[in-house]
Amino acid sequence: MPKGYWISAYHSISDPEKLAAYAALAGPALEAAGGRFLARAPQAIPHEAGKDARTVLIEFDSVEAAAAAYESPGYQQALAALGDGAVRDVRIVEGV
Repeated sequence: MPKGYWISAYHSISDPEKLAAYAALAGPALEAAGGRFLARAPQAIPHEAGKDARTVLIEFDSVEAAAAAYESPGYQQALAALGDGAVRDVRIVEGV
């Protein structure tokens, strides 16, 4: 079964305190759901239409596991803590 990958690309962070509260809850919730953080960086090297912004890459055993992690109560609590503190593009994709 192909792995699932969760990619979060931040467009903007308007409230670093909300982001910190989110991170404190999200990391443990996603790891408990089987996620393995592969990359988590405050900056990126952008090309084409990319942005030099925080980017996160998490590996799961499957796309279904990644989607279930997003919907989990623990992660939903993290999202509530983030609120309007950041604008992100979150995608879950299947590995090859």
